[in-house]
Amino acid sequence: MPSLDAPLFSAIVPAPFGAVGVRIEQDVLRELVYLPPRFEEQAPADALSERVASQLAAYFADPDFRFDLPLAPAGTAFQRRVWDVISSIPRGSVLTYGQVARELRSAPRAVGQACGANWFPMVIPCHRVTAAGGLGGFAHCDDESGFHLGVKRWLLAHESSGAHGLFA
Repeated sequence: MPSLDAPLFSAIVPAPFGAVGVRIEQDVLRELVYLPPRFEEQAPADALSERVASQLAAYFADPDFRFDLPLAPAGTAFQRRVWDVISSIPRGSVLTYGQVARELRSAPRAVGQACGANWFPMVIPCHRVTAAGGLGGFAHCDDESGFHLGVKRWLLAHESSGAHGLFA
């Protein structure tokens, strides 16, 4: 258990939309957290944090970059099935919650909940799942003008020039 005076993140990486908090635990990536711009950069605390920070920077520079990180075990069996489908969506493409649900013989709401429970955004690209009629929610947020949906818009635009018209 971390001490009360331990930093919340192992690193805070600047991002075009704000920042990304990196949590490392027992030599695996435990979580990535989207942070608004008010969070200041925090140097990586260890070699794995440095590796994560480097890979995030590579992704921000090149949407074709592929992550290769040790991930902590997370999620229920169903969530992991959803994340496997999401991970197979090619860069520049999107599926709807309904399309993913049909593939898994499930319900769109359950897929949306699994997307929101993703501990490793960008590594498992849940931003590539949208509502049938638009952007949908993101990170359990559905306020159309909110920070998290702005992140989703940026990620989709970064990965596909066509996303500007659809989701900007």
